[in-house]
Amino acid sequence: MLLRLSSSSVSGVLRYAASSRAPAIVQGIHPALRTKAFTGKTCGPLRGLSLVTSCAGSNVAAAPAKMATEVENEAHIPEIQAEENKLPVHDPQTKFRKDYQPTPYLIDTIHLDFILNEDVSHVHSKMHMKPNYAGSPPPLVLNGRKDLKLVSVKVNGADVASDKYEVTEKTLTLKELPAGEYDIQITTEVKPQENTLLEGLYKSGGNFCTQCEAEGFRGITYFLDRPDVMAKYTTRLEADKAAYPVLLSNGNLMSSGDLAGGRHFAVWEDPYPKPCYLFALVAGSLSMKERSYTTKSGRDVKLRIFVQEQNLGKVDFALDSLVKSMRWDEEVYGLEYDLDLFNIVAVDDFNMGAMENKSLNIFNSRLVLASPETATDGDYARIEGVVGHEYFHNWTGNRVTCRDWFQLTLKEGLTVFRDQEFSADMNSRPVKRIEDVMMLRVSQFTEDSGPMAHPIRPDSYIKMDNFYTVTVYEKGSEVVRLYRTLLGKEGFRKGMDLYFQRHDGHAVTCDDFLAAMADANGADLSAMSNWYSQAGTPQVDVSTHYDAAAKTFTLTAKQSTPATPGQPNKQPVLIPLAVGLLGPDGKDLPLHLQGSTNSSETTAVLRLEQAEQSFVFTGVDAEPVPSILRDFSAPVKLSVQGQTDEQLLFLFAHDSDPFNRWESGQRLLKKLLLQLYSAAADSSKGASVSDRCQAAGGVSDKLVEAFRTILTEKGLDGTFKAMAINIPAGTELLDQIPAADPTLIYQVRMYVLKTLAARLRPELEAQIKENDDAPGTPYAFNSHACARRAIKNRAIDWLNALDDPSVHASTLNRYREASNMTDQVAALSALMDSSCPEREVALQEFYDKWQKEPLVLLKWLGPPAMWNKPGNP
Repeated sequence: MLLRLSSSSVSGVLRYAASSRAPAIVQGIHPALRTKAFTGKTCGPLRGLSLVTSCAGSNVAAAPAKMATEVENEAHIPEIQAEENKLPVHDPQTKFRKDYQPTPYLIDTIHLDFILNEDVSHVHSKMHMKPNYAGSPPPLVLNGRKDLKLVSVKVNGADVASDKYEVTEKTLTLKELPAGEYDIQITTEVKPQENTLLEGLYKSGGNFCTQCEAEGFRGITYFLDRPDVMAKYTTRLEADKAAYPVLLSNGNLMSSGDLAGGRHFAVWEDPYPKPCYLFALVAGSLSMKERSYTTKSGRDVKLRIFVQEQNLGKVDFALDSLVKSMRWDEEVYGLEYDLDLFNIVAVDDFNMGAMENKSLNIFNSRLVLASPETATDGDYARIEGVVGHEYFHNWTGNRVTCRDWFQLTLKEGLTVFRDQEFSADMNSRPVKRIEDVMMLRVSQFTEDSGPMAHPIRPDSYIKMDNFYTVTVYEKGSEVVRLYRTLLGKEGFRKGMDLYFQRHDGHAVTCDDFLAAMADANGADLSAMSNWYSQAGTPQVDVSTHYDAAAKTFTLTAKQSTPATPGQPNKQPVLIPLAVGLLGPDGKDLPLHLQGSTNSSETTAVLRLEQAEQSFVFTGVDAEPVPSILRDFSAPVKLSVQGQTDEQLLFLFAHDSDPFNRWESGQRLLKKLLLQLYSAAADSSKGASVSDRCQAAGGVSDKLVEAFRTILTEKGLDGTFKAMAINIPAGTELLDQIPAADPTLIYQVRMYVLKTLAARLRPELEAQIKENDDAPGTPYAFNSHACARRAIKNRAIDWLNALDDPSVHASTLNRYREASNMTDQVAALSALMDSSCPEREVALQEFYDKWQKEPLVLLKWLGPPAMWNKPGNP
């Protein structure tokens, strides 16, 4: 599910949104909408989150430090909305993972009959119960909700006497039940149109709809509303045919037909057991587009997307993404779809982002609808990722689900990892990895260092909904990635195969996943358990020593995790450090790790399991430059003792690992920004900030040349170029500057940007020329086309920082001639930091054209708020 963000995570997500440096392919609502003040350049992809925020730093009167960020996505990452104010009131007492007990009863099958009406609807349920206890039958306590009205209850067809059951606002308790198996029939009365919680069965926008994760099913009928109760569902829906011509639920459609009085019905059957949080129904007036897919084993599957009529022409890309997801899961994991029908419903007013209900995914329209005229590269990327995420849940979450909600990361962390890998395979793998790490660092690392820090598998909670967080989702996905890094691609696949073989159709725990990985590979992974139980981001400090005489290179790593609330003392965790060594010519050296039999590798994965360990490489003829934490092999903070600017420049120019190449450039830029900020803070060194920065050395020739090399390197992905030259956001410097002045950070950052733009103007103009599409070129969403747009639009943005009237005029012309929304919004956004007349013209023209398209109009709301000129309200 990609839906919520707890209040503890919202601030971290906003910091990420304000500071993301992602290029067009990975941005959230559009490719160039960004906070250009002290915050940074782009909005990042945040799954399912739809927020608009405006906040100011200190010295608000100075205005340039104002920041405003609009964020919309999901998608990794990991589909998240702040909806806590709408959720049901839960029991105030703390629940503990250690207190888990199996339910004394199991539900084998459930038959549901929904009689949907405009005023009062009725739900008839028939459950076949099985004992799961020893001794005499205990009372059966079913979960309910205060807005649920009990009409009748029967056991084996006989009415239950009033003194044999008890109803409270939250439960229905049945006493003196028969031994063995038996049936319970319950009729409840609900009023979906009055359900403002939007959990359970509700009515919105003229449609009946459900949202049952985490505990919404108890608002529909009395039930054992917990994920370890898995039953087979048969669902009958009945409603007025004219008002609700479409009746959908889980599974395969078994029968349908007309009834008296203008009503009709449909019966759906799901042959696979599932927890009740995956139940769904939709009844409404919707249009449908269909496609067929044949699985590797020959099953013909109908793929259908239902939308409001006016949106039917914008679902083709989502259907394409679904087909890609199904094929990818077969090829990478051997997992086929298991039913004859897969439905997606997308409506404008579904407020949960997206939900993976078995065979009936429900989405907000913004995560499904796309056309070149109305959607950006970021929109397309988000749709592809979210459609994939929800489909992948069919196995990681639905066929194998979590035993209790403490294990939420078991399904969400694993599925976020799978959707990240899917998006990487569909597009640019290096760019996707950088994007995911940026999100993790700015949002999840912040959460891990704050008062709401918690493990990916919490030990207790008061309100479960507080744990739909970036820690559970995004850090959880990084923990899954650790297994793949440690075991290799084949070993990870073996572990996944065993996991499904053991647990298909069951509700399990994170420990079961760890055991499958370990057993499938004969590996000792016991140290992985601390990743599940400890909060906080580990700090890894590395020192190195080269012995020329012995031709050895020693790397010593120390790990520590700072105290977090409730966890003052931390244990070491298993950290895979992916390391390479670069020789004087910039090429990777073959690695000979002392004690290892692998001698032909150029990247070694070192197992850091203790508080301090040393690793010795032999046969090193000349002192190398180490490339440490390649591909961001663990979610840690890294410092390298004695690392010089020359070494970072060397890595920026030569490192074969794309992530560390990008990381080296970002480290150089952060060091420069901090140095210039320190100089600029002393007003005695010059009349203006620019003078002070210049007096402190300004931007070095070496850094300019490094950027020039990136821009001119042939064969380098354009999206990677756009990320590599991007200047870190001011928010990334705040925790390194005591009593930081956001206005000054902004001014220093703009000095660096303008200096680089001026000195690299010929190269930037060349990038625009080389990557411009010829007139009439049709829009395409693929890694090559997105890369061309990314670097072109980054260059346009940089050149606009020079306040050259000819550039502004050219950018307005580009805005008007843009053949796709990506380029149009990029041009609009590039004009936002100028007082030029083109700015107001473009804003007005955009509004006039798109004022009747709600999703597009969202792209217009951000730029005016982001204007960094004095007087902007």
